[in-house]
Amino acid sequence: MKQELISAGLAVADFLHRHPKRITAVIGAVLLGGGGGAFAVASLAPAAPTEPMRLVSEAVQAAALNPQAELLDTHSFTLYRSEQTRAADTPEALLERLGLADPAAAAFLRRNATARQALFGRAGRTVTAEASERQELRLLRTQWLDQESDESFKRLVVERTGSDFSVRVETAPLVASERIAGGVIRGTLYSATDEARLPDSVTKQLTEIFESNVDFHRGLRRGDRFSVVYETLEADGEPLRAGRILSAEVVNRGKTHQAVWFKEEGAAKGAYYAFDGQSLRKAYLVSPMEISRITSGFGMRNHPVFGYSREHAGVDYAAPTGTPVRSVGDGVVEFAGVQSGYGNVIYVRHRNKRDSTVYAHLSRLDVKVGDNVIQGETIGAVGQTGVATGPHLHFEFRIDNEPQDPTEVLAEQRENVPVTPAGKAAFARLTAGMKTQLAAASELTRGSFE
Repeated sequence: MKQELISAGLAVADFLHRHPKRITAVIGAVLLGGGGGAFAVASLAPAAPTEPMRLVSEAVQAAALNPQAELLDTHSFTLYRSEQTRAADTPEALLERLGLADPAAAAFLRRNATARQALFGRAGRTVTAEASERQELRLLRTQWLDQESDESFKRLVVERTGSDFSVRVETAPLVASERIAGGVIRGTLYSATDEARLPDSVTKQLTEIFESNVDFHRGLRRGDRFSVVYETLEADGEPLRAGRILSAEVVNRGKTHQAVWFKEEGAAKGAYYAFDGQSLRKAYLVSPMEISRITSGFGMRNHPVFGYSREHAGVDYAAPTGTPVRSVGDGVVEFAGVQSGYGNVIYVRHRNKRDSTVYAHLSRLDVKVGDNVIQGETIGAVGQTGVATGPHLHFEFRIDNEPQDPTEVLAEQRENVPVTPAGKAAFARLTAGMKTQLAAASELTRGSFE
Protein backbone atom coordinates (compact mmCIF):
# COMPACT_ATOMS: atom_id res chain seq x y z
CA MET A 1 0.00 0.00 0.00
CA LYS A 2 2.84 2.37 0.86
CA GLN A 3 4.56 1.63 -2.44
CA GLU A 4 1.34 2.42 -4.33
CA LEU A 5 1.00 5.77 -2.58
CA ILE A 6 4.61 6.65 -3.44
CA SER A 7 4.04 5.74 -7.11
CA ALA A 8 0.87 7.82 -7.22
CA GLY A 9 2.68 10.78 -5.67
CA LEU A 10 5.50 10.54 -8.23
CA ALA A 11 2.96 10.42 -11.06
CA VAL A 12 1.23 13.55 -9.79
CA ALA A 13 4.54 15.36 -9.38
CA ASP A 14 5.56 14.41 -12.92
CA PHE A 15 2.21 15.65 -14.27
CA LEU A 16 2.56 18.97 -12.42
CA HIS A 17 6.08 19.40 -13.78
CA ARG A 18 4.98 18.80 -17.40
CA HIS A 19 1.74 20.90 -17.29
CA PRO A 20 2.11 23.66 -14.68
CA LYS A 21 -0.08 26.28 -16.43
CA ARG A 22 -2.81 23.93 -17.59
CA ILE A 23 -3.18 22.18 -14.24
CA THR A 24 -3.51 25.63 -12.61
CA ALA A 25 -6.46 26.41 -14.91
CA VAL A 26 -8.07 23.00 -14.20
CA ILE A 27 -7.67 23.33 -10.44
CA GLY A 28 -9.09 26.88 -10.62
CA ALA A 29 -12.14 25.58 -12.48
CA VAL A 30 -12.63 22.78 -9.94
CA LEU A 31 -12.34 25.19 -7.03
CA LEU A 32 -14.69 27.67 -8.68
CA GLY A 33 -17.26 24.94 -9.28
CA GLY A 34 -16.88 23.73 -5.73
CA GLY A 35 -17.30 27.26 -4.39
CA GLY A 36 -20.46 27.76 -6.43
CA GLY A 37 -21.90 24.46 -5.23
CA ALA A 38 -21.19 25.31 -1.60
CA PHE A 39 -22.91 28.66 -2.02
CA ALA A 40 -25.95 27.02 -3.59
CA VAL A 41 -26.29 24.48 -0.78
CA ALA A 42 -25.79 27.12 1.88
CA SER A 43 -28.31 29.50 0.35
CA LEU A 44 -31.02 26.84 0.01
CA ALA A 45 -30.55 25.12 3.39
CA PRO A 46 -33.51 25.45 5.79
CA ALA A 47 -33.05 27.52 8.92
CA ALA A 48 -33.77 24.55 11.16
CA PRO A 49 -34.11 20.83 10.32
CA THR A 50 -37.63 19.45 10.50
CA GLU A 51 -36.68 15.81 9.81
CA PRO A 52 -34.04 13.52 11.43
CA MET A 53 -30.67 14.00 9.76
CA ARG A 54 -28.33 11.20 8.67
CA LEU A 55 -24.90 11.25 7.11
CA VAL A 56 -24.45 9.61 3.72
CA SER A 57 -20.95 9.02 2.35
CA GLU A 58 -20.31 8.17 -1.30
CA ALA A 59 -17.05 7.75 -3.19
CA VAL A 60 -16.64 10.14 -6.18
CA GLN A 61 -14.38 9.19 -9.04
CA ALA A 62 -12.47 12.28 -10.17
CA ALA A 63 -12.10 12.73 -13.92
CA ALA A 64 -8.62 12.11 -15.26
CA LEU A 65 -6.61 15.31 -15.51
CA ASN A 66 -4.49 14.31 -18.51
CA PRO A 67 -7.38 14.33 -21.08
CA GLN A 68 -8.61 17.70 -19.77
CA ALA A 69 -5.16 19.21 -20.06
CA GLU A 70 -4.73 17.87 -23.59
CA LEU A 71 -8.00 19.54 -24.63
CA LEU A 72 -6.51 22.91 -23.74
CA ASP A 73 -3.83 22.30 -26.38
CA THR A 74 -6.48 21.90 -29.09
CA HIS A 75 -8.53 24.98 -28.11
CA SER A 76 -8.03 28.05 -30.33
CA PHE A 77 -8.89 31.66 -29.57
CA THR A 78 -10.31 34.32 -31.92
CA LEU A 79 -9.33 37.87 -31.05
CA TYR A 80 -11.35 40.91 -32.20
CA ARG A 81 -10.30 44.53 -32.45
CA SER A 82 -11.44 47.69 -34.27
CA GLU A 83 -9.51 50.79 -35.29
CA GLN A 84 -10.01 53.92 -37.42
CA THR A 85 -8.01 54.35 -40.61
CA ARG A 86 -5.61 57.26 -40.91
CA ALA A 87 -4.69 59.11 -44.08
CA ALA A 88 -0.98 58.24 -43.71
CA ASP A 89 -1.55 54.55 -42.90
CA THR A 90 0.63 51.81 -44.37
CA PRO A 91 -0.44 48.13 -44.20
CA GLU A 92 2.09 47.51 -41.42
CA ALA A 93 0.93 50.56 -39.41
CA LEU A 94 -2.74 49.62 -39.65
CA LEU A 95 -2.12 45.97 -38.70
CA GLU A 96 0.12 47.01 -35.81
CA ARG A 97 -2.66 49.22 -34.34
CA LEU A 98 -4.98 46.23 -34.71
CA GLY A 99 -2.54 44.19 -32.61
CA LEU A 100 -1.40 41.99 -35.52
CA ALA A 101 2.05 40.84 -36.55
CA ASP A 102 1.42 39.29 -39.96
CA PRO A 103 3.88 40.10 -42.80
CA ALA A 104 1.91 37.94 -45.26
CA ALA A 105 -1.29 39.91 -44.61
CA ALA A 106 0.57 43.23 -44.94
CA ALA A 107 2.04 42.12 -48.27
CA PHE A 108 -1.40 41.13 -49.56
CA LEU A 109 -2.99 44.45 -48.53
CA ARG A 110 -0.22 46.33 -50.30
CA ARG A 111 -0.46 44.19 -53.43
CA ASN A 112 -4.25 43.98 -53.85
CA ALA A 113 -5.71 47.06 -55.59
CA THR A 114 -9.24 46.62 -54.19
CA ALA A 115 -8.06 46.41 -50.58
CA ARG A 116 -5.54 49.20 -51.07
CA GLN A 117 -8.15 51.58 -52.48
CA ALA A 118 -10.66 50.89 -49.71
CA LEU A 119 -8.26 51.12 -46.76
CA PHE A 120 -5.41 53.50 -47.47
CA GLY A 121 -5.12 57.19 -48.27
CA ARG A 122 -8.36 57.97 -46.43
CA ALA A 123 -9.13 58.63 -42.79
CA GLY A 124 -12.02 57.75 -40.51
CA ARG A 125 -13.15 54.35 -41.77
CA THR A 126 -13.74 51.77 -39.05
CA VAL A 127 -11.76 48.57 -39.64
CA THR A 128 -12.58 45.39 -37.69
CA ALA A 129 -10.13 42.48 -37.59
CA GLU A 130 -10.40 38.88 -36.41
CA ALA A 131 -7.09 37.27 -35.49
CA SER A 132 -5.69 34.05 -34.10
CA GLU A 133 -3.87 33.74 -30.80
CA ARG A 134 -0.65 33.89 -32.82
CA GLN A 135 -1.61 37.43 -33.96
CA GLU A 136 -2.28 36.30 -37.52
CA LEU A 137 -5.09 37.89 -39.53
CA ARG A 138 -8.12 35.69 -40.15
CA LEU A 139 -10.63 38.27 -41.41
CA LEU A 140 -10.66 42.03 -41.94
CA ARG A 141 -13.74 44.14 -42.67
CA THR A 142 -14.59 47.80 -43.33
CA GLN A 143 -17.66 49.66 -44.61
CA TRP A 144 -18.46 52.87 -46.51
CA LEU A 145 -21.48 54.55 -48.08
CA ASP A 146 -22.66 53.46 -51.49
CA GLN A 147 -22.47 56.56 -53.71
CA GLU A 148 -25.17 55.16 -55.99
CA SER A 149 -27.76 54.63 -53.26
CA ASP A 150 -28.98 56.33 -50.08
CA GLU A 151 -30.19 53.00 -48.66
CA SER A 152 -27.17 50.70 -48.95
CA PHE A 153 -23.46 50.53 -48.14
CA LYS A 154 -20.34 48.77 -49.41
CA ARG A 155 -18.45 46.22 -47.33
CA LEU A 156 -14.85 45.13 -47.99
CA VAL A 157 -14.00 41.65 -46.66
CA VAL A 158 -10.44 40.29 -46.64
CA GLU A 159 -10.35 36.64 -45.56
CA ARG A 160 -7.58 34.11 -44.98
CA THR A 161 -7.99 30.58 -46.29
CA GLY A 162 -4.97 28.46 -45.43
CA SER A 163 -1.95 30.38 -46.60
CA ASP A 164 -3.87 32.44 -49.17
CA PHE A 165 -6.03 35.56 -48.92
CA SER A 166 -9.21 36.50 -50.79
CA VAL A 167 -10.96 39.86 -51.08
CA ARG A 168 -14.54 40.75 -52.00
CA VAL A 169 -16.77 43.85 -51.98
CA GLU A 170 -20.39 43.31 -50.94
CA THR A 171 -23.46 45.57 -51.05
CA ALA A 172 -25.79 45.49 -48.03
CA PRO A 173 -28.74 47.60 -46.79
CA LEU A 174 -28.24 50.31 -44.19
CA VAL A 175 -30.09 49.76 -40.91
CA ALA A 176 -31.84 52.75 -39.33
CA SER A 177 -31.88 53.26 -35.58
CA GLU A 178 -33.03 56.16 -33.43
CA ARG A 179 -30.95 58.50 -31.29
CA ILE A 180 -31.87 61.35 -28.98
CA ALA A 181 -29.85 64.47 -28.29
CA GLY A 182 -30.40 67.87 -26.75
CA GLY A 183 -28.63 71.01 -25.75
CA VAL A 184 -28.92 74.39 -24.07
CA ILE A 185 -27.94 77.66 -25.72
CA ARG A 186 -25.03 79.35 -23.96
CA GLY A 187 -23.73 81.23 -27.00
CA THR A 188 -24.65 80.27 -30.56
CA LEU A 189 -26.79 77.42 -31.82
CA TYR A 190 -23.80 75.83 -33.56
CA SER A 191 -21.64 75.78 -30.43
CA ALA A 192 -24.54 74.15 -28.56
CA THR A 193 -25.10 71.49 -31.24
CA ASP A 194 -21.36 70.78 -31.34
CA GLU A 195 -21.38 70.32 -27.56
CA ALA A 196 -24.35 67.93 -27.94
CA ARG A 197 -22.39 66.05 -30.67
CA LEU A 198 -25.22 66.61 -33.10
CA PRO A 199 -24.18 65.89 -36.72
CA ASP A 200 -24.01 68.94 -38.99
CA SER A 201 -26.70 67.53 -41.28
CA VAL A 202 -29.10 67.23 -38.32
CA THR A 203 -28.35 70.81 -37.23
CA LYS A 204 -29.15 72.00 -40.75
CA GLN A 205 -32.47 70.13 -40.71
CA LEU A 206 -33.32 71.60 -37.31
CA THR A 207 -32.91 75.16 -38.58
CA GLU A 208 -34.90 74.41 -41.75
CA ILE A 209 -37.84 72.91 -39.80
CA PHE A 210 -38.24 75.91 -37.51
CA GLU A 211 -36.76 78.73 -39.60
CA SER A 212 -40.19 80.30 -40.12
CA ASN A 213 -40.78 80.55 -36.36
CA VAL A 214 -37.32 80.94 -34.80
CA ASP A 215 -34.54 83.33 -35.79
CA PHE A 216 -31.53 81.09 -35.13
CA HIS A 217 -29.04 83.87 -35.95
CA ARG A 218 -30.31 86.80 -33.86
CA GLY A 219 -33.30 85.57 -31.85
CA LEU A 220 -31.80 82.94 -29.52
CA ARG A 221 -31.29 83.67 -25.83
CA ARG A 222 -29.10 82.05 -23.19
CA GLY A 223 -31.08 79.19 -21.63
CA ASP A 224 -33.08 78.41 -24.79
CA ARG A 225 -32.91 74.70 -25.50
CA PHE A 226 -33.51 72.05 -28.14
CA SER A 227 -34.25 68.33 -28.14
CA VAL A 228 -34.02 66.05 -31.17
CA VAL A 229 -34.90 62.48 -32.11
CA TYR A 230 -33.14 61.52 -35.34
CA GLU A 231 -32.21 58.52 -37.44
CA THR A 232 -28.71 57.18 -37.64
CA LEU A 233 -27.93 54.80 -40.49
CA GLU A 234 -25.66 51.93 -39.53
CA ALA A 235 -23.62 49.32 -41.34
CA ASP A 236 -22.76 46.18 -39.33
CA GLY A 237 -23.51 48.14 -36.16
CA GLU A 238 -21.25 51.06 -37.11
CA PRO A 239 -22.94 54.46 -37.71
CA LEU A 240 -22.10 55.76 -41.18
CA ARG A 241 -24.30 58.85 -41.43
CA ALA A 242 -27.21 60.65 -39.84
CA GLY A 243 -30.63 60.42 -41.42
CA ARG A 244 -33.81 62.41 -41.05
CA ILE A 245 -35.00 64.23 -37.93
CA LEU A 246 -38.00 62.26 -36.66
CA SER A 247 -39.09 64.73 -34.00
CA ALA A 248 -37.74 67.95 -32.56
CA GLU A 249 -38.49 70.62 -29.99
CA VAL A 250 -37.08 74.13 -29.63
CA VAL A 251 -37.84 76.35 -26.63
CA ASN A 252 -37.14 79.95 -27.64
CA ARG A 253 -37.85 82.87 -25.28
CA GLY A 254 -40.25 80.74 -23.27
CA LYS A 255 -42.26 79.52 -26.27
CA THR A 256 -42.15 75.85 -27.25
CA HIS A 257 -42.06 74.83 -30.92
CA GLN A 258 -42.48 71.14 -31.76
CA ALA A 259 -42.36 69.06 -34.92
CA VAL A 260 -42.78 65.42 -35.90
CA TRP A 261 -42.16 63.74 -39.26
CA PHE A 262 -45.21 61.86 -40.48
CA LYS A 263 -46.01 60.12 -43.76
CA GLU A 264 -49.61 59.13 -44.28
CA GLU A 265 -50.37 55.73 -45.74
CA GLY A 266 -50.48 56.00 -49.50
CA ALA A 267 -48.90 59.47 -49.57
CA ALA A 268 -46.04 60.16 -51.98
CA LYS A 269 -43.94 61.87 -49.30
CA GLY A 270 -44.03 62.81 -45.65
CA ALA A 271 -43.95 66.20 -43.97
CA TYR A 272 -43.41 67.84 -40.58
CA TYR A 273 -46.42 68.54 -38.39
CA ALA A 274 -46.99 70.19 -35.04
CA PHE A 275 -48.19 67.81 -32.35
CA ASP A 276 -51.75 69.06 -32.90
CA GLY A 277 -51.66 67.62 -36.43
CA GLN A 278 -51.24 70.93 -38.30
CA SER A 279 -48.64 71.07 -41.07
CA LEU A 280 -45.54 73.14 -40.36
CA ARG A 281 -44.81 73.66 -44.03
CA LYS A 282 -44.97 77.26 -45.11
CA ALA A 283 -46.07 78.05 -48.62
CA TYR A 284 -42.82 80.02 -48.94
CA LEU A 285 -39.45 80.17 -47.22
CA VAL A 286 -38.74 83.43 -45.41
CA SER A 287 -35.56 84.03 -47.43
CA PRO A 288 -34.11 82.96 -50.79
CA MET A 289 -30.78 82.24 -49.08
CA GLU A 290 -29.91 80.19 -46.00
CA ILE A 291 -27.93 83.02 -44.43
CA SER A 292 -28.86 86.49 -45.57
CA ARG A 293 -28.56 90.17 -44.64
CA ILE A 294 -30.89 92.78 -46.08
CA THR A 295 -29.00 95.87 -47.28
CA SER A 296 -31.85 97.64 -49.06
CA GLY A 297 -35.53 97.33 -48.19
CA PHE A 298 -38.77 97.59 -50.11
CA GLY A 299 -40.15 101.02 -51.13
CA MET A 300 -38.70 104.41 -52.03
CA ARG A 301 -34.95 104.78 -51.81
CA ASN A 302 -32.07 106.78 -53.22
CA HIS A 303 -30.73 104.58 -56.05
CA PRO A 304 -27.02 103.74 -55.51
CA VAL A 305 -26.21 103.95 -59.26
CA PHE A 306 -28.59 106.54 -60.72
CA GLY A 307 -28.38 108.81 -57.68
CA TYR A 308 -32.04 109.83 -57.47
CA SER A 309 -35.01 108.63 -55.48
CA ARG A 310 -37.04 105.84 -57.04
CA GLU A 311 -39.27 102.91 -56.08
CA HIS A 312 -37.43 99.76 -55.03
CA ALA A 313 -39.69 96.83 -56.01
CA GLY A 314 -37.94 94.25 -53.86
CA VAL A 315 -35.25 93.76 -51.24
CA ASP A 316 -31.50 93.36 -51.67
CA TYR A 317 -29.52 90.69 -49.83
CA ALA A 318 -25.76 91.11 -49.46
CA ALA A 319 -23.76 87.93 -50.07
CA PRO A 320 -20.50 86.89 -51.75
CA THR A 321 -20.52 85.93 -55.42
CA GLY A 322 -21.39 82.26 -55.84
CA THR A 323 -23.65 82.02 -52.76
CA PRO A 324 -26.48 79.59 -53.63
CA VAL A 325 -29.91 81.13 -54.30
CA ARG A 326 -32.98 78.95 -53.68
CA SER A 327 -36.57 79.11 -54.84
CA VAL A 328 -38.76 80.18 -51.93
CA GLY A 329 -41.62 77.98 -53.10
CA ASP A 330 -42.79 75.31 -55.54
CA GLY A 331 -43.39 76.54 -59.08
CA VAL A 332 -42.42 76.68 -62.76
CA VAL A 333 -39.61 78.76 -64.29
CA GLU A 334 -41.19 81.38 -66.58
CA PHE A 335 -37.96 83.13 -67.56
CA ALA A 336 -34.25 82.43 -67.12
CA GLY A 337 -31.85 84.67 -68.97
CA VAL A 338 -30.53 88.24 -69.31
CA GLN A 339 -32.90 91.18 -68.87
CA SER A 340 -31.90 94.89 -68.89
CA GLY A 341 -30.80 96.17 -65.48
CA TYR A 342 -31.52 92.82 -63.79
CA GLY A 343 -28.66 91.07 -65.57
CA ASN A 344 -29.04 87.31 -65.17
CA VAL A 345 -32.53 86.88 -63.78
CA ILE A 346 -35.03 84.10 -63.03
CA TYR A 347 -38.82 84.42 -62.80
CA VAL A 348 -40.73 81.64 -61.01
CA ARG A 349 -44.53 81.35 -61.25
CA HIS A 350 -45.85 79.60 -58.15
CA ARG A 351 -48.55 76.97 -58.07
CA ASN A 352 -51.47 79.21 -57.09
CA LYS A 353 -50.79 81.03 -60.40
CA ARG A 354 -51.15 84.46 -58.75
CA ASP A 355 -47.77 84.60 -57.03
CA SER A 356 -44.39 84.97 -58.70
CA THR A 357 -40.86 85.66 -57.50
CA VAL A 358 -37.88 87.35 -59.17
CA TYR A 359 -34.17 86.61 -58.53
CA ALA A 360 -31.80 89.12 -60.19
CA HIS A 361 -28.09 89.98 -60.68
CA LEU A 362 -27.18 86.26 -60.64
CA SER A 363 -23.71 85.02 -61.53
CA ARG A 364 -25.14 81.79 -62.96
CA LEU A 365 -28.46 80.19 -63.87
CA ASP A 366 -29.07 76.58 -62.80
CA VAL A 367 -32.54 76.23 -64.37
CA LYS A 368 -34.22 76.90 -67.71
CA VAL A 369 -37.68 77.97 -68.86
CA GLY A 370 -40.29 75.30 -68.16
CA ASP A 371 -38.40 73.59 -65.31
CA ASN A 372 -40.42 72.60 -62.27
CA VAL A 373 -38.71 73.72 -59.06
CA ILE A 374 -39.47 72.77 -55.48
CA GLN A 375 -39.20 74.82 -52.32
CA GLY A 376 -35.58 75.18 -51.25
CA GLU A 377 -34.10 74.02 -54.58
CA THR A 378 -30.97 75.88 -55.73
CA ILE A 379 -31.78 77.78 -58.94
CA GLY A 380 -28.74 80.04 -59.29
CA ALA A 381 -26.01 81.93 -57.46
CA VAL A 382 -25.40 85.47 -56.23
CA GLY A 383 -23.56 87.74 -58.65
CA GLN A 384 -23.12 91.31 -59.90
CA THR A 385 -24.63 91.20 -63.39
CA GLY A 386 -26.77 94.04 -64.74
CA VAL A 387 -26.89 97.36 -62.91
CA ALA A 388 -25.24 96.60 -59.57
CA THR A 389 -22.55 98.22 -57.43
CA GLY A 390 -21.48 94.95 -55.81
CA PRO A 391 -22.40 91.28 -55.48
CA HIS A 392 -25.91 90.86 -54.08
CA LEU A 393 -29.31 89.33 -54.80
CA HIS A 394 -32.27 91.50 -55.77
CA PHE A 395 -35.41 89.58 -54.78
CA GLU A 396 -39.04 90.44 -55.56
CA PHE A 397 -42.37 88.92 -54.57
CA ARG A 398 -45.34 89.73 -56.79
CA ILE A 399 -49.06 89.04 -56.45
CA ASP A 400 -50.95 89.41 -59.73
CA ASN A 401 -47.71 90.97 -61.04
CA GLU A 402 -47.84 93.75 -58.43
CA PRO A 403 -44.68 93.97 -56.25
CA GLN A 404 -45.21 93.34 -52.53
CA ASP A 405 -42.86 93.70 -49.57
CA PRO A 406 -41.26 90.20 -49.38
CA THR A 407 -40.42 90.52 -45.69
CA GLU A 408 -44.11 90.90 -44.84
CA VAL A 409 -45.63 88.46 -47.35
CA LEU A 410 -43.25 85.59 -46.63
CA ALA A 411 -43.73 85.88 -42.88
CA GLU A 412 -47.51 85.52 -43.21
CA GLN A 413 -47.92 82.77 -45.80
CA ARG A 414 -48.82 79.29 -44.52
CA GLU A 415 -50.35 76.19 -46.09
CA ASN A 416 -51.57 74.84 -42.72
CA VAL A 417 -52.65 71.45 -44.11
CA PRO A 418 -53.70 69.13 -41.25
CA VAL A 419 -53.37 65.36 -40.97
CA THR A 420 -56.35 63.72 -42.69
CA PRO A 421 -59.03 62.02 -40.58
CA ALA A 422 -57.84 58.62 -41.87
CA GLY A 423 -54.31 59.28 -40.60
CA LYS A 424 -55.15 60.66 -37.16
CA ALA A 425 -54.95 57.34 -35.28
CA ALA A 426 -51.48 56.51 -36.67
CA PHE A 427 -50.36 60.09 -36.05
CA ALA A 428 -51.52 59.91 -32.42
CA ARG A 429 -49.55 56.69 -31.82
CA LEU A 430 -46.45 58.20 -33.38
CA THR A 431 -46.57 61.45 -31.42
CA ALA A 432 -47.11 59.63 -28.11
CA GLY A 433 -43.79 57.81 -28.50
CA MET A 434 -41.97 60.90 -29.73
CA LYS A 435 -43.19 62.99 -26.80
CA THR A 436 -41.66 60.46 -24.41
CA GLN A 437 -38.30 60.53 -26.18
CA LEU A 438 -38.21 64.32 -26.42
CA ALA A 439 -39.05 64.56 -22.71
CA ALA A 440 -36.15 62.23 -21.90
CA ALA A 441 -33.74 64.32 -23.98
CA SER A 442 -35.05 67.50 -22.37
CA GLU A 443 -34.55 66.18 -18.82
CA LEU A 444 -30.99 65.11 -19.55
CA THR A 445 -30.25 68.48 -21.11
CA ARG A 446 -31.77 70.47 -18.26
CA GLY A 447 -29.86 68.43 -15.70
CA SER A 448 -26.51 68.96 -17.41
CA PHE A 449 -27.16 72.70 -17.76
CA GLU A 450 -28.07 73.12 -14.09
